[in-house]
Amino acid sequence: MPLALPASREAIRRIQAERKRIAVEQARRAPFHRERLGHVDVRRLDDPEEWARIPILDKETLRALSDHDFYERFCITPGDGVAEYWRSGGATGKPLFYPRSHEDMRYGLESFARTFDCIGLARGERLHDSFPLGIHPVGHVFARAAQMRGIGVNWAGAGTTTPSQVRVDLIGRLAPTVWMGMSSYGLHLANLAETLGIDLAAGSVRHIVCSAEPLSDAKREKLARSWGARVRDTFGMTEAGMMGAEDDTLGGFRVWTDMHYIEVVDPDTHAPVPEGEVGALVVTPLWTNHCTPFLRWLSGDLVTLREADDGRGPFSVFPLVKHAHRTTGFFKVRGVNINHPEFEDFMFRDAAVNDFKCELLAADGNDVLRVSIEVKRGADADTVTAGLMQRIKRTFEVTPEIVVLETGTLAREFEASVKAPRFADRRSAAI
Repeated sequence: MPLALPASREAIRRIQAERKRIAVEQARRAPFHRERLGHVDVRRLDDPEEWARIPILDKETLRALSDHDFYERFCITPGDGVAEYWRSGGATGKPLFYPRSHEDMRYGLESFARTFDCIGLARGERLHDSFPLGIHPVGHVFARAAQMRGIGVNWAGAGTTTPSQVRVDLIGRLAPTVWMGMSSYGLHLANLAETLGIDLAAGSVRHIVCSAEPLSDAKREKLARSWGARVRDTFGMTEAGMMGAEDDTLGGFRVWTDMHYIEVVDPDTHAPVPEGEVGALVVTPLWTNHCTPFLRWLSGDLVTLREADDGRGPFSVFPLVKHAHRTTGFFKVRGVNINHPEFEDFMFRDAAVNDFKCELLAADGNDVLRVSIEVKRGADADTVTAGLMQRIKRTFEVTPEIVVLETGTLAREFEASVKAPRFADRRSAAI
């Protein structure tokens, strides 16, 4: 094991003090960073004022670099060579491909493997990996990390790699104890299984591990209900590695602060915010910086940070980070804002609705909110529709048009997408 769990917070502070200095010295090898760090005294990095002299690095700054400048000026050449490339995780702009050295991968794999320890998954478990197995690292690195911990893996990939119906069949035949993937895809598989007459909750899976997208309480509850499994979330970023996971306290992510130095700052002023208040997450990788020396990376996440003094197990030494789950995704329907996550949670809490999609249409000059649903087997569609229409009107102050779909329609429609596209504004298509 390249890095044992620290025994105390004081041990974490000692590791951070040593590795912050190394991180800055590493960065100074690159022309991009050398110009930004000339005024920083590496002997005083434990002084918050000195550390704050390191400029924040944000996505806009990185996107402004050409490929040539990124690889020749931002990155550094590791002594042991490049082992592989990790695709940046952003959904907008041109993705970057971060080189990872062999030394980076030793610690990168350990950061992923720790999630199994934190969640409580042990040698002998059988894992069905439904993360994408392409140029984004999460699927294949999780698979290798699981094998490091003695966990057997079916490298199934997402729906674009293995058709979802084949995957449901494999889950029945191979009897995994752990399913791993994006939460939205887990719901998609559960809905598909329902159409096939398969009860996943009566099957072998007892643990679900998610990552890569927000997991609300409503989505967690629906996943747990559909699969009959315990659901845990993880948190990471390609700029650093896997950073943390939930344990049984469910108070947030236990973040490996011996591997990543984290700050929570005001999004505008970049000044530190008090413990427990919402701010922007800033990350400095301490061990996976041999090629891409990210210093004070502004990740775009809005979070809270607090120390956890519960003393429950070896991971209680780490602080808890919790996402604020703020988002800009919403529909404006006849002057009323309908937030996508809020509406999604509302729908997931209805046990009679297996799946849904929501479309904003234009008809006769008016906005129309169309909600297409699939009704749970055995439920009366007319009763479900009438009740849902009343609850939407009461909760969101909009009267929807509700369409009942044949069971399996949305599963087929969502099949080609890793994340189910449940919200679509189709008003422009009608013009």
